[in-house]
Amino acid sequence: MTIDSLFEQLKHPNPNLRERAMWELADVRDENTIPRLMSILDEEDVTYRRAAVKALGAIGIDAVPSLVESLVNSDNATIRGSCAKSLAQVATNHPDVPFPTEGLQGLKTALNDPNGVVYIASVMALGEIGSPAFEILTEALKTTDNVAVAVAIVNALGSMGDIRGVEVLRALTNDESADPYVRESAVSALPRLDQVINYNRG
Repeated sequence: MTIDSLFEQLKHPNPNLRERAMWELADVRDENTIPRLMSILDEEDVTYRRAAVKALGAIGIDAVPSLVESLVNSDNATIRGSCAKSLAQVATNHPDVPFPTEGLQGLKTALNDPNGVVYIASVMALGEIGSPAFEILTEALKTTDNVAVAVAIVNALGSMGDIRGVEVLRALTNDESADPYVRESAVSALPRLDQVINYNRG
């Protein structure tokens, strides 16, 4: 299949065909594939846009510089949110490859994005990256005055499986000055984190 026909398949109503096209694109890509996928990130067609997000995630590390560039600099919130989601996909699809520092820094910057979709997607991406993102998340947890960001970080720490999270969450549950909603989230995140840690040990 040509690259053009693979791009057409990203719009296909059948999710299995879209999925196959994403991975094939990652395999046969040329120097225009990443820019073309990037240009789909503000598509009205949500299916096509999501497929581009996932295809960039399938490509992996090579897509990170373009994704960070748009995550930090685009004026379009849809594009910024899509970039954060793509970075999460990179982490999910390529867990054995160290996540690039510029990706971590870009997501860290995006935690202060004015748009809710963007900052929540960035927290989730950092959660997917796991331990390398631990300090960024805990630092943001201390400094943010955005309750939605704080709750998202607590939830990310709860599913990350990093043992250092136990202390952070435990401190939060005992912190009288913390937002009640954030404290409550920490209370429910702790047992989840224990489960993940025990599962990873097993």
